[in-house]
Amino acid sequence: MIFGFFIGKRKPKLSETIALPLIKYGIPLSVMGLLLKEGIDLDLIKTALIAFLSIGFLIILINYLPILKTRLPNYSLQLAGLIGNTSFLGIPIALAILPTSTINLTIGFDLGTTLFAWIFGPFFLQKKTGSNTKLYFKELLKAIVNSPASRGILGVLMAYLFGLEKILGDYLWIPARIVIVLAIVVVGTRLGIITNSNTKFLNLNKGIKYSIILKLFIFPLFIFIFSKILGSNLNETSAVVLQAGTPSAVSTILMAEAYKTNQRIAATILFTTTLISIITIPILANLIIFSQ
Repeated sequence: MIFGFFIGKRKPKLSETIALPLIKYGIPLSVMGLLLKEGIDLDLIKTALIAFLSIGFLIILINYLPILKTRLPNYSLQLAGLIGNTSFLGIPIALAILPTSTINLTIGFDLGTTLFAWIFGPFFLQKKTGSNTKLYFKELLKAIVNSPASRGILGVLMAYLFGLEKILGDYLWIPARIVIVLAIVVVGTRLGIITNSNTKFLNLNKGIKYSIILKLFIFPLFIFIFSKILGSNLNETSAVVLQAGTPSAVSTILMAEAYKTNQRIAATILFTTTLISIITIPILANLIIFSQ
């Protein structure tokens, strides 16, 4: 990230050059690597659905309730407030403090978040400002078919069809790591660009503040209540709530860079939520324990 930071200060346009091929080729390979390496079981599928449906429900709720829409008026704020850094931060935290039996739960949540981000994120962010926000079925279907996540899933199905899942599952971790490194460089470049501006980096407007509150407080609380309704035990609840409480994801910046939409907003929320989450994630972990 430090390397990317200095690139961003000297060559601001480079982040967009990196982001486009990452979305087109890197993200599908990462999705394939995740699915092929870990396999698919009921826990993974369950938590993937929890993440996917919860984010979708909240996106719909925000856009149809005027009181919420005025506070989070664009998809950049909404996605940054709901798509978490589960791959780079959430899963390592879960591995450090939770039993290994919860790994499929954390990976499932990450998968559900990733799929939602890369199926619907490009569709939302490519819509022109002021255009009708109503989702037309034909456009949505086209977005799903062309999304990086859908290409990754198609690759997994092809791998299983030809019996190559084990081989590809091992080899795809190499490009997946490269994707992670380049994604972090993109984050650094955007932060470097922000520091080049004359405005104060932490001079946050109301929309960004509400997005931060949504990401670090409201979304984890929503997932906690959802888990209780489903009757999840302590470890299961901890696994999904900690994933929900992670800071804003690198993918929000990648999409913002690729589609040239609110790049500074995405980077500011990622940077700020990352700093604040150093405090909020341990608080979340302890609150979950005390609530049992």
